[in-house]
Amino acid sequence: MFLMRLLRWATLPAVLAYMFWALLGTSVGVGSYTFIYAEGASYLSDDPQACANCHIMNDNLDAWHKSSHKAVATCNDCHAPHDNFVHKYYVKGVNGFNHSWAFTTGNYEDNLTITDFNRKVTEQSCRHCHQDVVHAIEPIAERFEQISCIRCHGDVGHE
Repeated sequence: MFLMRLLRWATLPAVLAYMFWALLGTSVGVGSYTFIYAEGASYLSDDPQACANCHIMNDNLDAWHKSSHKAVATCNDCHAPHDNFVHKYYVKGVNGFNHSWAFTTGNYEDNLTITDFNRKVTEQSCRHCHQDVVHAIEPIAERFEQISCIRCHGDVGHE
């Protein structure tokens, strides 16, 4: 009834503007609530505890605490790019959105597996930190397919 009265008195551009602002306000409100509820600001830090805000990551955090990398690397050192600030936060944003979506909808497997996108990021992180070793084996690798660090050392950070 209200909508019918509004349509009689309002012009189409006014109705569209009202709908746009209502949709934008709802999106900002729900997005802000979700960001606060999910402790979104913590993901901007380098604190490994932030990675375990979702209960499904507790096993990974516990495994990292027991790993050889605990003394030298945090989650971001292995799971975020090292090349520049923009690329790092682009990857964190993509992963944050995908994780939020999966955990909110419940659409994820209990046994988490790394995506191809994140496999490439992690591989480059290995090569960044261990560049002396990688530099020494690259001439050998040129005769074969590229050597993958995480193919053989996949459980190093999460034993």
